[in-house]
Amino acid sequence: MDQGFWITWYDLPEAGRDEYLAWVHERYMPAMQACTGALWAAHYASVPKGSVRFRSSGHRPETSDPVVPRGDRFILIFGGRNAYAFGNPTPSEANAALSADDRKMLGMRIGERVNVMTEVARVHGPAAEGYPDGKGPTPWIQFGSFQCAGEGEQEALAYYAKWRMPAMTKLPGSVRTRTLASVAGWAKHAILYEFTSLEARNHFEDVHEDGDENREWTDRVFSHFTRAPGSSNVAKRLWPPQETEA
Repeated sequence: MDQGFWITWYDLPEAGRDEYLAWVHERYMPAMQACTGALWAAHYASVPKGSVRFRSSGHRPETSDPVVPRGDRFILIFGGRNAYAFGNPTPSEANAALSADDRKMLGMRIGERVNVMTEVARVHGPAAEGYPDGKGPTPWIQFGSFQCAGEGEQEALAYYAKWRMPAMTKLPGSVRTRTLASVAGWAKHAILYEFTSLEARNHFEDVHEDGDENREWTDRVFSHFTRAPGSSNVAKRLWPPQETEA
């Protein structure tokens, strides 16, 4: 199973973007898979914030820590058997070993933030058939990463175990939901929702979030969270292409 994740959030300038995307898809991603033994690689573009709705966005302040990089428009994810897949070499070591030309392309990234994470739990939704475990994520994801105040961590654990994760097993258009914990990098916690389409994700927001029978619990738990810059991201898969399932 794929239970380890190397995740990079970043922005790009407009100039040279097409050249960079061709490079990252055709050269960088295969090279990093080869050197780490990653099972899969997937690259996403976050949709503009104003184009999707988040009912609970006001309950989770975004970090103001100047040390935390603020890129979030692109999300690059490698999946390994476990987090140690990205410990020998580490992401920094793998990138440092690139050629000068490749490091120049890598230098186009703005506000790059990196996490290595391990899976805490996963559940499968009604649309899981056709999306086997051990393969890349679905065409559309929602990815949230955050810190949780110490006094709220046990309640957040109970919330995801008792309500949010079981609810996702029943939501139409949901493929998988994974909770993650950090081995290296900011933030400590993450949740990765996988959907078949943007329409399915919006159905999640309309039906699950607005119809949340545990809304008070949701709001109380989320009040303990400090979000990563830009989180949560709704994102469309760029690579592998939408017509190709990873």
